[in-house]
Amino acid sequence: MPKPTQVLLIEDNKEYRKVVELALQEDPDIDLIEQFGTAEYALRHLENNPSQTIDLFLLDLNLPQMSGQEALPLIKKRAAGSKIIILTQSLKESDVLLAIQQGADGYLTKSTSVNQLKEAILTVMQGGASLDWRIAHFLANQLKSESPVIQIEKNLSGREMEILSLLAEGLVKKEISDQLGISYSTVATYIRRIYDKLQVVNAAAAVNKAHQLKFFRKK
Repeated sequence: MPKPTQVLLIEDNKEYRKVVELALQEDPDIDLIEQFGTAEYALRHLENNPSQTIDLFLLDLNLPQMSGQEALPLIKKRAAGSKIIILTQSLKESDVLLAIQQGADGYLTKSTSVNQLKEAILTVMQGGASLDWRIAHFLANQLKSESPVIQIEKNLSGREMEILSLLAEGLVKKEISDQLGISYSTVATYIRRIYDKLQVVNAAAAVNKAHQLKFFRKK
């Protein structure tokens, strides 16, 4: 039986921490192993427990003292390989872009439902990107409503563009495989090439980078 995803929560609001705790404790595939009210305490815990396995962090941005934005790259450095989902009130474009640029694997607001939060965790652990529907909808519409430029800086192929568009919709590798009628391993190979060409580490960053570099123009 697969081991549950080990999650650490960094959130200063005690009531909201309890909400997340109650939501996740009912899911056998997710285990909330630690929770902290400040980034400083969380980082100190990581430093003191270097061998502890943490698969995924749920990180608020608006924290006392050190912000979530400041903590994110430090967490990536001290817990290499772990996933990070931003769980916050902010829908500011600057917050979203900076978080993704710094390596966040997902960005959700606190209005996210219990089931959506669980699905987001599982999606990110499977290699997908999890974005608040308002952000995902915006990016997906941008990608769908625009046609590829003839010459693009990183020379993505047509199939890679197609897969990038599906990543923007939040699809994981298995779903992309089913939709395009190609094997899972082929999808994985295309996604690795996309990451290499865009010089990013995850799906959320890939979608953001493509949008920033204007790989698509309006018809």
